[in-house]
Amino acid sequence: MKEILSAKFTELFGSIEDAGYYFAPGRVNLIGEHTDYNGGHVFPCALTLGTYGIAKKRADRTLRFFSLNLEHLGVITASLDDLSFHAEYDWANYPLGVIWAMKERGFELPFGLDLVVYGNIPNGSGLSSSASLEVLTGLILKDLYNFQKLTMTDLALIGQYSENHFNGCNCGIMDQFAVAMGKKDHAIFLDTNTLSYEYAPVELHDAKIIITNSKVKHSLVDSQYNKRREECTTALRQLQKDLDITSLGDLEIDTFEKFKEVITDPIVAKRAKHAVYENQRTIEAVSALKQGNISRFGELMNQSHDSLRDDYEVSCEEIDLLVDLARSIPDVIGSRITGGGFGGCTVSIVKEAALDHFVNTIAPVYKEKTGLDAEFYIVEIGAGAHKLETL
Repeated sequence: MKEILSAKFTELFGSIEDAGYYFAPGRVNLIGEHTDYNGGHVFPCALTLGTYGIAKKRADRTLRFFSLNLEHLGVITASLDDLSFHAEYDWANYPLGVIWAMKERGFELPFGLDLVVYGNIPNGSGLSSSASLEVLTGLILKDLYNFQKLTMTDLALIGQYSENHFNGCNCGIMDQFAVAMGKKDHAIFLDTNTLSYEYAPVELHDAKIIITNSKVKHSLVDSQYNKRREECTTALRQLQKDLDITSLGDLEIDTFEKFKEVITDPIVAKRAKHAVYENQRTIEAVSALKQGNISRFGELMNQSHDSLRDDYEVSCEEIDLLVDLARSIPDVIGSRITGGGFGGCTVSIVKEAALDHFVNTIAPVYKEKTGLDAEFYIVEIGAGAHKLETL
């Protein structure tokens, strides 16, 4: 990949001397969906799929961006003197938003930069291509401009802030945190309320994680993602009349069941139910994994999907079909939607001996019923964002 990126950088921007070469992963969330903005727990891991970038400082205030994934858009040119969102910048609004968010924190760039990127995360798949690009940009800025005070957690928070306030998606911290803080062969058990976390080894013995891309593209900004967040805020506000809590993640299931009648809208009550139950499922799932009880972990994954489908209503027909087909295969331990929802991917834990059977069973039926060609990725858990080398 370095050779391809280097050649394109040289073609577009000149010498790569003093340029840096960087990588930020995508992520998959094993369990704990839509809990991150509700003060609950999540359990994501970084992938070996991700976004690669070569970047170099300029001597002026110009910013130039090029994506090998979107070559038809050409070089997108912006300026440090106008750090504002422009629709015509398309994907480049993500790195631009991080530069803007850095400035908001008092880290102002003295000079512009040239950046060429390539990602092997499918766009709109729910594997956090946007968070990967945001954290990649943060890492590049930290390195090129010697912002050494910034920690990897800071880069995650800056990426989230830019997505919330520059690109308009009111996402929680999970995606950027997993991208920044990932660890090979481990998932991150993260309390999103306090940002305390621990790494848990993902030892699946004779099983593998397989991601199935429904090829139904979602866009969280345009979906009902922000609406779900508003519904949870409404539920929290009503519960706070009777309970001393700061988030839905503070609630045990018994307490929620005792006080749920204070939520006046039954739809809003369903959203809150998911947030509370999913948080408790995640805590139990991590405990099961630590004890080597993979079958219980799979059962909780299945329950998670059912809740996301029925209570949170962020699934869709195509995703439900993929999950139903997966669960019909005896050697599938668990399967659920992953990511923000409204399309994207499922994540399944499948016994290694059944991986071919999994693909060969699901692909033709899914094609017949939807007209779409599902894509399958047997994934490995990789490290968080890091510099690869100086060129």
